[in-house]
Amino acid sequence: MAAAASPVPGLRSVRAVVFDTDGVITDSAPMHAAAWKKAFDACLATHPGQRPFDETDDYRLHVDGLPRQDGAEAFLASRGIDLPPGSPDDPPGTDTVHAVTARKEEEFTRILHARPVSVWPGTVRLLHALRDERMPRAAASSSRHATELLDGAGLLDLFDAVVDGNESHRLGLPGKPDPALFTEAARRLGTPPRDTAVVEDALAGVEAGRRGGFGLVVGVDRTQGSGSADDLRRHGADVVVSDPGDLLSGGEDD
Repeated sequence: MAAAASPVPGLRSVRAVVFDTDGVITDSAPMHAAAWKKAFDACLATHPGQRPFDETDDYRLHVDGLPRQDGAEAFLASRGIDLPPGSPDDPPGTDTVHAVTARKEEEFTRILHARPVSVWPGTVRLLHALRDERMPRAAASSSRHATELLDGAGLLDLFDAVVDGNESHRLGLPGKPDPALFTEAARRLGTPPRDTAVVEDALAGVEAGRRGGFGLVVGVDRTQGSGSADDLRRHGADVVVSDPGDLLSGGEDD
């Protein structure tokens, strides 16, 4: 039997929800941004005249929500830097794209082991409410650490399905803004995209939800910076909230 429409005011038009992880469930986006800064700044230092990586704007515009390789290529291209792709076996460094991503992975792992990951209380309240109402829930992320982060935060049992970067790689799914990651999550929940919501904070992820024909695309604007909500809407968000917990009351940011 198909799941009933959601009793949550902000999700009444759908029967299932797919959540991104970094920045939506876990407060791990700053950790990713800091790790990218270490990797990119080392690379930029070998190209005279380059300004350092900006952990807010550069991360949001070029890296957030993308698989590591895609994010590295996108940012370097934005600076006019064309590195050879290299090999997945490249050690951390600055000479190839794989070397840069290996440096990022090394730094992120160090940060992850140095301190616990915080979660967003509003999202956790929403997840509990959806579980209590037996509404299907999935987590979908390009990060290969997503399942580890959710497990470490004690949230893994709140999801009926998880599609992380490891699963995406195993299945050969293209990265965001292609909708394949979210489509696979919806498939595992047993609901078509048109009856499923996507909750995302990254521009690439919001665009993926729109391209995939999802019934509701919720943009999460944690920064509330100048134009950030408008950017999310331009990329396909139907509604923009400062926190997914706002959906419990049906509220949308101005």
